[in-house]
Amino acid sequence: MKTEVILQALEAKHPGEKEYLQAVGEVLHSIEGVYNQHPEFEKVKLIERLVEPDRIFTFRVPWVDDAGNVQVNLGYRVQFNNAIGPYKGGLRFHASVTLSTLKFLGFEQTFKNALTTLPMGGGKGGSDFSPKGKSNAEIMRFCQAFVLELWKHIGPDTDVPAGDIGVGGREIGYIYGMYKKLAGEHTGTFTGKGLEFGGSLIRPEATGFGGIYFVENMLKGKGLNIIDKTIAISGFGNVAWGAALKAGELGGKVVTISGPDGYIYDPNGISGEKIEYMLELRDSGDDIVAPYAKKYGVEFFADKKPWQQKVDIALPCAIQNELNLDDAKTLVANGVTCVGEISNMGCTNEAVDFFIEKGILFGPGKAVNAGGVATSGLEMTQNAMHISWTTDEVDAKLHQIMNDIHAQCVKYGKQPNGYVNYVKGANIAGFMKVARAMMAQGII
Repeated sequence: MKTEVILQALEAKHPGEKEYLQAVGEVLHSIEGVYNQHPEFEKVKLIERLVEPDRIFTFRVPWVDDAGNVQVNLGYRVQFNNAIGPYKGGLRFHASVTLSTLKFLGFEQTFKNALTTLPMGGGKGGSDFSPKGKSNAEIMRFCQAFVLELWKHIGPDTDVPAGDIGVGGREIGYIYGMYKKLAGEHTGTFTGKGLEFGGSLIRPEATGFGGIYFVENMLKGKGLNIIDKTIAISGFGNVAWGAALKAGELGGKVVTISGPDGYIYDPNGISGEKIEYMLELRDSGDDIVAPYAKKYGVEFFADKKPWQQKVDIALPCAIQNELNLDDAKTLVANGVTCVGEISNMGCTNEAVDFFIEKGILFGPGKAVNAGGVATSGLEMTQNAMHISWTTDEVDAKLHQIMNDIHAQCVKYGKQPNGYVNYVKGANIAGFMKVARAMMAQGII
């Protein structure tokens, strides 16, 4: 495989899709050596097939707002790869959603799901519709219009969507209610459902919980632990909330959260009622964190990112490319020990390369944030078996899955000098599972 040749061809075919091309480039550079040890892959053009989605559905979503005006948004579902199981991945409702974003997320999801050891392929979907500022009735009408087009392409053994940015329990409830009516069945076609109708305990917390479990494993590998470590977190939604909650339970001190308006620095730590207040901030729909500073008398940094603070651990939990090379240099200069992407592709490629060059423990999103989709997989299992596990049962299974993912990354990423390149390890482990499944099933 000649990585640059493949990337140039992709760029010519998909100009301007920078997030998708970035994600593909990051994986291909990691796996090139292993790929070239398998001439059978090259013979069947496996990588050329793997980097393109199986199919993409694009559709208009007309809906009526509270004033009686017709609004029109775009809807998408990218079914990327189902070599190891039904397509699985979230729906994102945000004004920034583009096809490039969803293709990158679907590509990442393919390898992330492979790492979980559960039988799930990769997919992603969403719309440029933003729930922010909309009434519940408007959100319900949009969700119903969205699934009116999507429902015929999904199913419990075909494609199982979930939530993502802008799609929480409320949106999944509206979507699933309409799907159930259209399909005439009550199955596990969506995950992230309410506990009353098939949802799994700790699903909202799972991405953050899993991220902390992975970081804990990374630290243990260096003879360290999370107790009394200061932690910078970005975002303040479900992912950041779950991470802050679990980090505090294990003895860490989270000192930042952030939003589009800036970040707060709380040197006493975000714990107890402050964790609950994060939920209030999220549910307000204002998408800002400044009120936290006023409520608790701490400093607010407008239009800044939390990576300027001196911390032991940095955890991007918001959106892609939120931590750049300058941020990475600041963190390293301030003595950061560990960085874990709990958001998808939270760091730019340049930032990742810098962390690895400096020997910093760095965990990529496809490994660190796999706890969310892993627990979605556990929800699918519970739905298929018509049972419900306890919180402790789900949490124990999640913890074991994250331990297993960490072990796979170490297996494929440990360097001769003892440093673990988790990016390389995660990419190779996920790729080899998908590649072997594709080879076994022929050229289709």
